[in-house]
Amino acid sequence: MQVVQLALSQATYANALRDALAQDWAFRDFEVLRVDAPDLQKQGVIVMDSEALEGLQYPLQNPERVVLIACRDPQQLSRAWNAGIVSVVYDNDPLSTAMLAIMAARFRVSNPRP
Repeated sequence: MQVVQLALSQATYANALRDALAQDWAFRDFEVLRVDAPDLQKQGVIVMDSEALEGLQYPLQNPERVVLIACRDPQQLSRAWNAGIVSVVYDNDPLSTAMLAIMAARFRVSNPRP
């Protein structure tokens, strides 16, 4: 079973995202987990905030599976870029924007490029 790990320090946002993923048919075969720190050994999508990103070593393996929830801080965005992260959603964007980014990461995980 694939996993979506939610490594988000803001509990309200993380819970709302978990509930939305649980109701989405595209994630019916995924286990959605709230975690303190992402486990990079697990398959699937990782949704994290800048705090969780700080705890990881670079370069990230398979950064295309990561969705970063970040504020509009140029330093955070630069770190994400340097880590190879391609999906960034701002923390004040609608939940639907985060869901779209997670869905894109899910399809990148399911259909990796050669």
